[in-house]
Amino acid sequence: MGRIIALDYGRKRTGIAVTDPLQIIANSLTTVPSSEVMAFLRSYTAKENVDSFVVGYPRQMNNTPSEAVIYIDPFVKQLKQTFPDKEVFLMDERFTSKMALQAMIAGGVKKKDRQNKALIDAVSATIILQSYLEYRNNH
Repeated sequence: MGRIIALDYGRKRTGIAVTDPLQIIANSLTTVPSSEVMAFLRSYTAKENVDSFVVGYPRQMNNTPSEAVIYIDPFVKQLKQTFPDKEVFLMDERFTSKMALQAMIAGGVKKKDRQNKALIDAVSATIILQSYLEYRNNH
C-alpha cells in the first residue's frame, strides 16, 4: 500500500500533506512554490510509493465550483497527465484555511507563526487529506 498525497494548490504556493504508508494518518509535509510542484512530486514519487493524489477543489456555498477552478482545473489535468498510473481525487476545500488557522490557534502556535501563509497552506492540505480519509472510510 502506498501513500496518498494531498495538495492545496494555490496561484503562489501549494501546501502538501501525505499519509503514512498504511493510509491511516495525515501529516503536513511541506509548502512549495506552485511553479515547482510538479518537479517536487516527481522527485517525491521516485523515492516513495504513492497510490493517489487528493486535490483541494474550491466550491461556493451553493456547491458550485468557485472562480479559483480556472487555475486548479489545468493543474489537475497536468497532474493526471504527469502521473497517469495514479488516481486523482477532488475534495471540497471550503473553509480549510479558516480551519487551519483555528487548529493552529488551538495548538498554541504563536501569532507571528500563524501569519506564515505557507504554514497555513500545509495545514490546509493536511485537513483536506484528513477529510478525504474520513470520507473514504465512511463510504
